[in-house]
Amino acid sequence: MSINKGVLYVVATPIGNLQDFNPRAQSVLRQVTLIAAEDTRHSRHLLNHFSITTPLQSLHEHNERQISSVLLQRLRNGDNIALISDAGTPLISDPGCYFIQTALAEQITVVPIPGPSALISALSVAGLPADRFVFEGFLPAKSVARRQRLENLAEESRTLVFYEAPHRLLDCLNDMIQIFGQQRKAVLVKEITKVFETVYRDTLSGLCQWLNARAERQKGEFVLVVQGAPRPDEKALSPETKRIFYLLRKELPLKQAAKLTSEITGVSKNTLYALGLEKSSPVQG
Repeated sequence: MSINKGVLYVVATPIGNLQDFNPRAQSVLRQVTLIAAEDTRHSRHLLNHFSITTPLQSLHEHNERQISSVLLQRLRNGDNIALISDAGTPLISDPGCYFIQTALAEQITVVPIPGPSALISALSVAGLPADRFVFEGFLPAKSVARRQRLENLAEESRTLVFYEAPHRLLDCLNDMIQIFGQQRKAVLVKEITKVFETVYRDTLSGLCQWLNARAERQKGEFVLVVQGAPRPDEKALSPETKRIFYLLRKELPLKQAAKLTSEITGVSKNTLYALGLEKSSPVQG
């Protein structure tokens, strides 16, 4: 294929299985003047495998603003450049947004070369609604900030998708249990397209138990897909949920009773808190 001059190509690369590297992506990377890569050492291994010898320029979160001006000048001069990340589709929890924005501001043509994406791959096999979803990427590393973000998502009815590092995965799931409830359905997709690819479907509580059962299950790259909160028309509380709530309410302050009932039943604690505020709600035994 022939390519135009002064064009920025956004090229997806494999997330594990090298056979997912499509011919169009390979052709573009061979023909461009320069490849901007998140980690040149990592990308060189991929390019060498396919005998692609195009020069590489590092572009990562620490140098993106500085390097973008240099690359833009080359684009203005007629060079064509490809942007790749370490794996998958660039900009999806990877650097490159500033570079793309500045290129567009200067009316540089930006062309997508689609391919693998861990986000879409995980969502496609999760078995949860994918017609509408929210991608949150990596949650904050600090517990307080992470819990605050999750609190903001507690009433979100769309399917939620997260990336998470292995050393934070259990802490993240425990925070989700506290905020979303232990019975919220979730899917853990591990090592997508790689030898040890695993898709495990359970509740948030069940995922924790599965991970704790064998330490090696906590290693790898993870995508976590979580069921959205019940929509308003789905929030009719069952008699059993109300019974649990009122029993706990007799012994605990409202906030604690709502929180504990949420963990037991999976019903949003905000819904339960609102129930407790209704003056007409009887306290049942």
